[in-house]
Formats: sequence, C-alpha cells, structure tokens
Amino acid sequence: MSIWPAADRRPSRREFVASAAATIAAVAWPSRTRAIAATARPTPSPSQLAWQRDELAMFVHFGVNTFTDREWGDGHEDPAIFAPTQLDARQWARTARAAGFRAMILTAKHHDGFCLWPTKTTRHSVASSPWRDGHGDVVREFVDACRAEGLKPGLYLSPWDRHEPRYGDSPRYNDFYADQLTELLTGYGTIHEVWFDGANGEGPNGRRQEYDWPRVWSTVHKLQPQAVIFSDAGPDVRWIGNERGSAGDTNWSTVDPAVVSYPGASGPAVTAMLQHGDPDGTVWRPGETDVSIRPGWFHHARENARVKSVDDLLSIYFTSVGRNSKLLLNVPPGPDGQLDAVDVTRLSDWHARLGSVFGENAAAGRRIRWRANGARGRTGELDLEHSTPIAIVDLGEDITRGQIVARYRVEGRDAGDWQVLSRGTTIGYRKLDRVESPIPVRHVRIVIEDALETSRDVHVALYQGS
Repeated sequence: MSIWPAADRRPSRREFVASAAATIAAVAWPSRTRAIAATARPTPSPSQLAWQRDELAMFVHFGVNTFTDREWGDGHEDPAIFAPTQLDARQWARTARAAGFRAMILTAKHHDGFCLWPTKTTRHSVASSPWRDGHGDVVREFVDACRAEGLKPGLYLSPWDRHEPRYGDSPRYNDFYADQLTELLTGYGTIHEVWFDGANGEGPNGRRQEYDWPRVWSTVHKLQPQAVIFSDAGPDVRWIGNERGSAGDTNWSTVDPAVVSYPGASGPAVTAMLQHGDPDGTVWRPGETDVSIRPGWFHHARENARVKSVDDLLSIYFTSVGRNSKLLLNVPPGPDGQLDAVDVTRLSDWHARLGSVFGENAAAGRRIRWRANGARGRTGELDLEHSTPIAIVDLGEDITRGQIVARYRVEGRDAGDWQVLSRGTTIGYRKLDRVESPIPVRHVRIVIEDALETSRDVHVALYQGS
C-alpha cells in the first residue's frame, strides 16, 4: 500500500521508480564494494519490481490446525474435522482489499499434509472431508475471490509432509511433491507468488528428506514464468530472517547466493545475509517480512485479546515496508471459514491510521535542487515556503537502476542552523524514518553521504503525521 495523496502532483513512486554491530558494519561498508562496475550492478526483473511495489500482502493460514486448535499438525488428523460452516473467501479478499493489500497467499498445504484442493496425489484432502459434500476446493475459491477483488493470488506448498508415507524416501517423495506443485500451477490460472520454506522434519521411517530444490525452481519457472519464488534462498525474493516483522535497518536488495544456498540453511552468516543483504551481492533478491497479526499463525479463539494493536501494526509497517522490504501479514480465518471480526476491525483501523499518517506530503509540488557533493555524494534542498513540523521522512531510490545509497542524513532548519532530522544507511525502494523530536522547519536538506557509485536523485516525501 503505497500511500501517496491524490493531490500530490509530483511524480508518484511508481513513476519515479518506472548478529552484532560488527557484522552489520561489514555488510554495510565492505571496501571491496567499490570494485563492482556500475554496469554489473543487479537490478530487479519486472516481476520483482511489481512484487515490491505492491508493498502489502496478506498470508492466510487455514487448514486442519484451524479445527484442532494447534499450530503444527502431526499428519494423523481425520479429514472429517475439516468442516467450515460459512467459508467465504470473498470476505477474506474484500477485507484485504479494503485494508490496502494488493496480494494474498494461501497455505494450500501445511506440514500436516492436508491439501486444501482435491488433489489426485493423496486422499488426505478436502475431497475426503464433509465440507461441500466432498466436492469443495478452497484453492479454487481463494484464487477466484482474489481475482474478483483485484488481488494477486499466491500459494504456499509445505515441503515437509507429516502425513505422506513417501516422505523420507527422497526420490519418490520428490516426484510426489512435483506432482502436487504441478497441479497447483496448472489448474488455477496465473499465480503471482509461490511460497516455500525450508521445513524439514523426520519422516515416519526416521529418514531425512532431501528436497530437489533445482527441480522445484524449474517447475515453477516453466509453469508460471511470471511468478516470483519465495524462500530463504530465493531465488527471486528472500526471507528477512525472523518472524517479528522487522527487516534490517541496513537492508540491501542484493545478496551473495553462495551464503544462503538452500532453504533452511542456518548460521550467523546466513542470518546476516537474510537480514541485511550484501552491497556486493551478485543477484537481486529483495526481502519479504512475514509476521502474524496474532501470536500464532493459525486462528485460536483464546488469542482474540492478543491481536496486534494499531500501534503495533504501524510500527511493523515502518520496520518492513519502511526498510526496503515487503510486508506479508498473516490473518488466519476461524473454524467457521471467515476472518475474525476482531482482526477485520483491527485491519480497518490500521488502514485508516496509515491514511492519516501519510495524508499530506509537505514536499508535494516543491522543487528539489540537487547538486553533486564529492565523488559519490549528492545534496538536495527544498523550501517548504512556511514552517512545518516534520515527523516522518520518506525516501526512495529508482531501483530500476539498482540500489546504491549507503549512507545519508536529512536536515532541517527554520531561521537558524541546520539540525539533523534523521540519518541512516540504505534506502532502496522505500525508507521511512520517524523524526525523534519533530521541530518546525521551512528548509530541508537531503545529503547522500556515501554510495556505491555516483549517486542519483532520490524521491522525497515529508509528513507531519506520527
């Protein structure tokens, strides 16, 4: 949800764009960065660019866990427990659209192995449930609802399957998994994001499953070439490294693919790469920040009083979208098959709050005078014409040309000396800074202090909201 007021006649963002401190410092400022030629710097594909411009996507965790009141099923659940009485995927999609989301991702299969579509690969699916008299298809209703509401559908297919007896017999299970993936990617029209994780538990026979990730990636690319693939290791977009809703304050969209070579990889270097990226990275792999609106990922009525507050959600927006990431917010339906009224109200209130916070851009229509500042720096100044208390600084690079800003500061003054409003490292697609102590300023100065190559103009918006 890119919030740019209709009255702002400056170029829109879409037009403008057309675990220690030492580790963070090493990620942000390696000296070898200067050796990368500007012509070799990675840039986003059209699909990656469209994906990031969406800013907000809703995750929908739904399945047998919804009815057992658990987070992880064990694969022994009776399909008969799956019996939503009022399943309404249009309600999910209407809620998402009204709250500013542009995409949704459904858990077509979680770790328990229960499939939300009538797959031919197993009887452990909705076809064996009483819902819709065994003729239902949640995936079909989900993608149809998304398209009816103008949202982009995505699907998650858990690689770990605690029900399937072939799990742990790697070649046989990989064939089974490829068949499931093929069904999802050929039977439901265009899918915009295909979501995987590295979950890898023991199979019933105690053997560890070895996933054939190259085969998985190639299957998606063949059947849905426009889709972006999410996992720890990409290959198109990466996990941000936690489920707290917080991307790294330093966050490059480029990574070194050798550091996170497969989904499920772990260790300090992996964590640092997921959180912060790498300015020397050879591939463009922006981060996706996933977090749930509730303590758990599936709906539990006992958590109704623990749904994240509007202030919590606003903070997450700043630490995800506002740190060059995309926010994937999980909102799970209840056993009746609808989003809980508590969650729906919270999303509506959050959307209204965002509209208020980003309601009026004080920089709208103001000319920014840019000039070179040293070998790679750049300085831009603008006159707001009257004193205005600035609470939020909103910056953005033209990432169609790559990401290059490595350090910046923003200053303001009224009639006296310049005072620092905010400072940071990376900007990328979007960087949101809250000014710690807003003061009235008439003049604002944006100083690009360091960049990976000769810096360029950046998009600037200034807001009084908090």
